[in-house]
Amino acid sequence: MAKLKDIADRVGVSISTVSRVMKNDVNRSVSDETRKKIWDTAEELGYRSQRPAKKKKVQPKTAYAIGCVVAIPQNKYNSPYFSVIMEGIEKQLAEAGMRLEFVYSIENDGDIVQLQSLVKEHQIDGMIVVERIDPEAYRWLKANVRTVVGVDITDPDIPVVGYDREEAAREATNHLIDQGHRIIAYIGGAEFKNDFLEEKRFLGYRRAMTDAGLSIDHDWVIDVKWDVSLSYELTKRAFTNNANRPTAIFAASDMMAIAAMRAATEQGLRIPEDIAFFGVDNIEISEFTSPPLSTIHVPKLEMGMFAVKQLLDYLDHSYEVAVKMIVPYRCILRQSSNGRREV
Repeated sequence: MAKLKDIADRVGVSISTVSRVMKNDVNRSVSDETRKKIWDTAEELGYRSQRPAKKKKVQPKTAYAIGCVVAIPQNKYNSPYFSVIMEGIEKQLAEAGMRLEFVYSIENDGDIVQLQSLVKEHQIDGMIVVERIDPEAYRWLKANVRTVVGVDITDPDIPVVGYDREEAAREATNHLIDQGHRIIAYIGGAEFKNDFLEEKRFLGYRRAMTDAGLSIDHDWVIDVKWDVSLSYELTKRAFTNNANRPTAIFAASDMMAIAAMRAATEQGLRIPEDIAFFGVDNIEISEFTSPPLSTIHVPKLEMGMFAVKQLLDYLDHSYEVAVKMIVPYRCILRQSSNGRREV
């Protein structure tokens, strides 16, 4: 019976190459032409082995038309929070051989009509909604797009990816309380046009304060409408107008915390000796503020990626049950909140 060496000599390759082909080892590259020569020679010489069956070509997954609506103005790609979510969305779509047909944000009343036009023009199969958008537009999308997936929104009717904003805020506030702070300010904004005091991060802050038996000074509960400039201006005004100064500030986003930190330092306050700060998001710059900002790490990239995975899964299988995926956050303690105060 022929041996591997006989086949190798006839084809003009090494014995190890013949062995790899016979074992169907694909870890090292052998050209299709050489593989064919080896198998033809083996059969010709009477070598007993079974040529592997040709693999069936795997049919690519269906390509879908995917759109995205983001609950922020046109600088969505410059936002250190939303841009990372968008990166995750686009990365996961690229891995599936797809891309976003459009990214849109609703700023004016006429924008809803434009959104409807885009959905029809691109024949959108699936839509990712990043945070709460105009209710009328949202209802229209749910009625006219086959599958809608939300990122960090509240809706039991659709698949959602998010993190526990209320619990994250409670944990951050509890850290400040554990450090000995008793007068803790809050800076945040409303969810779309809802009541500012019903936003989940405020609810978490309020729960921590209530559970600790601490009162909330409403002069230091500041609605800055998620605007960085307002965070600076209104915090600065609060320092000027209120004699009862807090020893800590919890801000519902890092960007607002950083702006408020500037307002505090301009008052001659030292961080964290005179006033501590805690933010949410763990944007890249938070590690490089002076001092570095304590924050809640929100898995932004992963939320974007998981939203795409859910969307494609629902499009492929037409599930009827809407699943809510909660991704874990992490509490990152840095110098802006270190330094225990005497109670």
